[in-house]
Amino acid sequence: MPVPVLLAGRTTRLEPLAPHHAEALALAGAEDRTTYAFTPVPHGLEAALSYIERALSDQAAGRSLPFAVVRATDDVVVGSTRFLELDYWQGPLVWPSVPGVPYGDPMTAVPDAAEIGNTWLAPGAQGTGINTEAKLLMLRHAFETWGVRRISLRADARNTRSRAAMERLGLTCEGVRRAHSRGLDGAVRSTAFYSVLDEEWPTVRSIIELRLAARAPARRRRRKTLVPA
Repeated sequence: MPVPVLLAGRTTRLEPLAPHHAEALALAGAEDRTTYAFTPVPHGLEAALSYIERALSDQAAGRSLPFAVVRATDDVVVGSTRFLELDYWQGPLVWPSVPGVPYGDPMTAVPDAAEIGNTWLAPGAQGTGINTEAKLLMLRHAFETWGVRRISLRADARNTRSRAAMERLGLTCEGVRRAHSRGLDGAVRSTAFYSVLDEEWPTVRSIIELRLAARAPARRRRRKTLVPA
C-alpha cells in the first residue's frame, strides 16, 4: 500500500492526516457551512477527531491515503483531501478478481489506478488556487511517482461548481451515473465521473500549471499593496 507522503507546492502543502490536525480541522470546518452541501465536513473537535480516526483506519486497511490541506503562506490547515479507491493490476490474472488487493508485498506496492476525493476546503480558502495546486501535487505524485494508468474524480451531478472546476483543469467527463447513491442531503443523487489517463497527463499538467502561473502575478500585486511606503 502507498506510504504516507508530504507533498509541497508554492502556496499549498499536503501533510499526512494525523490526530494533531484535529483542532485546526475543526476550526476550518466551523466557517460558513453553506458551501458544504455535497461533501461530509466535520463540525466541532469531537467530529474532527472521529473524521481523522476513520480516515486513518481506512489508510491502515490500504483503502486510502488522506491529507490535511495546509495553506503554506501561514501554515493554517484549511481542509482535507485523499487518494481512495486504490486498485492494483499487477500479478497473475485470477477470477473472480479481487479489487484493491496488491500482488506481492503490500507495504511496497503502489496502485495502478486511484481516485482523488473527499476534498473540502474552508470557504476562506476556496477560489484562492489552493485546490488547484493540491490537485497538481496529487496528480503529479500519482502519475510521476506511482506511475498510475488512471486517476478518477467524481462529484454529485448537482455540484456544478466542482464539476466546472474539474473541467477547467482538463479532466474528461466520462458521463453521469443516474440515481447512483444517496446524497449527503438524503436525496438519491446522480454522480458525474471524471478521469485523467497517463497519456493525457502531460496535457492536463500543462493546463494546471498555466492556470497557477496566471494567478501568481495577482498574488504578487496583492502582496505589493500591503507593503508600507
